[in-house]
Amino acid sequence: MKILLVGSGGREHALALGLKADKKCRELHVAPGNPGIAEIATTHPLVITDNQAILSLAQSLGVDLVVIGPEVPLVNGAADVLRAAGIATFGPSKAAAALEGSKDFAKGVMRDAGVPTAKSFTCSTQSELEKALDSFGAPFVVKDDGLAAGKGVVVTNDRAEALAHALSCDRVVIEEFLDGPEISLFGICDGRNVLAMEPAQDFKRAFDNNQGPNTGGMGAYSPLPWAPDDIVEETYEKVLAPVVAEMEARGTPFIGLLYAGLALTKSGLKVIEFNARFGDPETQVLIPRLVTPLADLLHKAATGDLDDTVLHWRDQSAVTVVLASEGYPQSPIIGLPITSPAAGDSTIVFHAGTAERDGSLISSGGRVMTVTGIGNDLESARHRAYSQISTIDLEGSFYRSDIALVASLAQVEN
Repeated sequence: MKILLVGSGGREHALALGLKADKKCRELHVAPGNPGIAEIATTHPLVITDNQAILSLAQSLGVDLVVIGPEVPLVNGAADVLRAAGIATFGPSKAAAALEGSKDFAKGVMRDAGVPTAKSFTCSTQSELEKALDSFGAPFVVKDDGLAAGKGVVVTNDRAEALAHALSCDRVVIEEFLDGPEISLFGICDGRNVLAMEPAQDFKRAFDNNQGPNTGGMGAYSPLPWAPDDIVEETYEKVLAPVVAEMEARGTPFIGLLYAGLALTKSGLKVIEFNARFGDPETQVLIPRLVTPLADLLHKAATGDLDDTVLHWRDQSAVTVVLASEGYPQSPIIGLPITSPAAGDSTIVFHAGTAERDGSLISSGGRVMTVTGIGNDLESARHRAYSQISTIDLEGSFYRSDIALVASLAQVEN
């Protein structure tokens, strides 16, 4: 089949690699892509917020499937435009993507579906905000109701900081703090059925020991040797299946990737947030571990045909580490030259914020590259990822040194 993948980040590079590896994918197009993606697919210039441009490109290429990577075109209704033209699309409708586009909407769906989540208040005035903050107390959890590229959440013991962030947003959700390890667990959905993927854990803070501001993600690993053995089954039964059923009952079936951000609290599993697309950088550890052919899987989801599909996984570990530009996430310095040696054995270098200028590779975003190491355990995967990322030269760049460290040490001890 001919496939068009929309996006340009590390997530899309990982998806492109997975799609390309499927024998059923005979032609892969990515728009706008990046220099790394251009090595394995045909790239096309595209403004991803222009739904008509996406449709025109898909029609001119005569594709059998469109896969939408980022959240912005989904929330803007790109999937609706494509489906209306009869093009199979992996990605939720605008109405269904509101699970990510509005924290308040997601809370309503969870309430109606009986899904465990944090207690919360949705606020739009200062008096409501102050009352909600005082109701829960510290640590304060403040979430921008809309999209914020993974950086709209503030968790702080400082009430003044929490209030200042809340007042900078049009509408916010104030939540109780959920104590416990956080994991990401994705579901492939066809509107009726959902297939739960294996879990991953990402690292949102910019610096080691979970210090610094929230980011889009600085690294991830999978599988999670410390997680309960039944975590996939429990998440399917308590979260994914009820939400997919509720969305179908509302007349807005969810077709695409449902990302559940979960906290494993003392009182049980609870949902922190939903996203309507593959996570970045979790995708960069999940796709290399997935055995099930990706193009066929996503096409079946897009066409409502997941009934008899089963996911198969490699019994290996993957660790990915993000290389970020100086100043990220607040004010990344871009446009600097990058030297990136060829990837070694069992490592993959995914491009994210990269571009070409006069034939040379330069940085073009906050998160520049993601390096994934694959091994028989987390320690070996981690060693490969860090050995590779240390060879990349970008002035002022940084990366966390503790991705999967605690989990790998625990795995060695056991």
